[in-house]
Amino acid sequence: MKKIAMVFILAVFIPSLALAWLAVRSLHDQQLVLERQQSLLAQDQADALARAAADFLDEQQAKFARTAELLMEGRAPADSAAAFDKQIRALWPPAEVGFVVTLAGKMLCPAPGGGLPERKFIAENGGFTCNLQGAEVYAGNNGTKLGNNFGLNGSSPMVNQSQTGNNSTGFGSGGGFGGGGGGVNQLQTGNGSTTNDILKSQAVRVVTPSQQTPSAGLETQSLSKISASHAEFRDLVADAKDGRVARYVDNRLNLLIWHRADRDPEIIFGAQLSLPRMREFLAPLARQLEPTLRNEFAAAILDDDARPVSVSRDGFQANWRRPLAATEIGEALPHWEMALYLVNPGDLARSARALALTLGLLVAVLLVAIGVGSWLIGADLRRQLAMARQKTDFVSNVSHELKTPLTSIRMFSELLAAGRVAEPAKQRDYLNIISVEAARLTRLINNVLDFSRMERGERHYRLEDCDLAAVARETVETFRPHLEASQFQFAAVIPDGAVMVRGDRDALAQVLVNLLSNAEKYSPDTRDIELHLETRTDAPVEISILDRGKGVPRGFEEKIFEQFFRVDDSLSASVPGSGLGLTLARQIARAHGGDVTCRVRDGGGSCFTLTLPG
Repeated sequence: MKKIAMVFILAVFIPSLALAWLAVRSLHDQQLVLERQQSLLAQDQADALARAAADFLDEQQAKFARTAELLMEGRAPADSAAAFDKQIRALWPPAEVGFVVTLAGKMLCPAPGGGLPERKFIAENGGFTCNLQGAEVYAGNNGTKLGNNFGLNGSSPMVNQSQTGNNSTGFGSGGGFGGGGGGVNQLQTGNGSTTNDILKSQAVRVVTPSQQTPSAGLETQSLSKISASHAEFRDLVADAKDGRVARYVDNRLNLLIWHRADRDPEIIFGAQLSLPRMREFLAPLARQLEPTLRNEFAAAILDDDARPVSVSRDGFQANWRRPLAATEIGEALPHWEMALYLVNPGDLARSARALALTLGLLVAVLLVAIGVGSWLIGADLRRQLAMARQKTDFVSNVSHELKTPLTSIRMFSELLAAGRVAEPAKQRDYLNIISVEAARLTRLINNVLDFSRMERGERHYRLEDCDLAAVARETVETFRPHLEASQFQFAAVIPDGAVMVRGDRDALAQVLVNLLSNAEKYSPDTRDIELHLETRTDAPVEISILDRGKGVPRGFEEKIFEQFFRVDDSLSASVPGSGLGLTLARQIARAHGGDVTCRVRDGGGSCFTLTLPG
């Protein structure tokens, strides 16, 4: 005992004090932990809202394609070109200007003599769409498949650089505004700087999330994942059916969407999207923040200058360039961000202080609990040592019990498999032995597993009205062949009518099987077993299992129900078993509001009685 107490002090008490000291030292780190948790939660929401924005743009891509096909219905694509600008603006609200070009570089719509929006479109995009000049663009081109927005869920790598200013670029093969990132070429721009110079100046996002890890030279800035490339319109179209292009002209974002005609692939129908109208359509997305988080976070859609397009909370103001978390919407809207902000930043500090106080009190309580637990452990040590010895004996018994049926099963199955037994009678005997031993092995394993579940508190019962007489009859018919094969006289007295009780049908059947198995094992000489089901008005229901075996020695009537206990617990004992069958039977019965008891039977033997409330 002194050695064990010393081991406890050295192995438990002193380390516990050290851990308590370390816990106190770590209290100041709790605010960082909370901030990290909030940042991760906010980042998940920002990612989800950014995906929603990208999905919305995918829907607009599909709607434009359907509208364009509708306008061409019943007519050749060339015949639909002249009036396409007016018709697309009338049927599809996001369109600012509709255009039709051929792959050969001819613009069919809009007409040069049109209104101001048409003339402005021709001036800014005519050379690009007619393949007269390349441009710096953000583009997507994926044939008929929509929805694979690069930067959110694309699979191709992107250059972690971006560009503002005139004619910025980036292109690939995603289904939304942005596909697989292409490389960035060394190009000369109009102001004499190279593309690398532009990309270097454009590698920084307009917002810096709070959780962004600062890097060398960018202590308060984070890198963009939007890449850029120089391309001609025909390169973007290629063999694709649909696509989108984003480009900056005079620091103004132009969003172009296009669709190839099914009946004339040489003609491309497109539209320049109205940026104010797109702002209106995107505004509700910020309010899609999860309801459980609306009191803690505010969401905002930020344009490429970090100006809020939409905010989830009316009247909310913040440093828009310093959100808690932010996600770029993608090449669909270059340098636009979905950002999340804390509604009440001071709550985090208060929560951290409350957590620190709680943890400090918890450490104090734990120290007191360790002291009390030390005293209780010393008082309980003797019982645990005795239990440990019983468990050791149990493992030995179970190992022996598992080995015996396995040896029989293996031996007789090998004889049958090798074809050494030709007589059908012997084959049936061997198969019967295998079946009996397998059933015995199954019962043993089930008892061990059920006991383990009960010890962990994982055994649950589905209590419902069930017919106990039917359960008893089924158990008797299942067990009878085995008993009669072992030369037992087995009689069952069960009323013909139903005997209703509240219980778990399978668990009650297991109790009866364990009691019958126990009667079988302890009846080596006089092989006589009886089962009686008795009901009385306003009295509990009783099922008695009677045998003429060895009987239970006086003074052991209760100990036999203890876990692992056996009257003869040596490996050389003639009676097999693990010492769990009766333990499980009583535990199941008591879980049903009943009990299992044992008494000496008149004339020799034992009588085990299962009592259940009627």
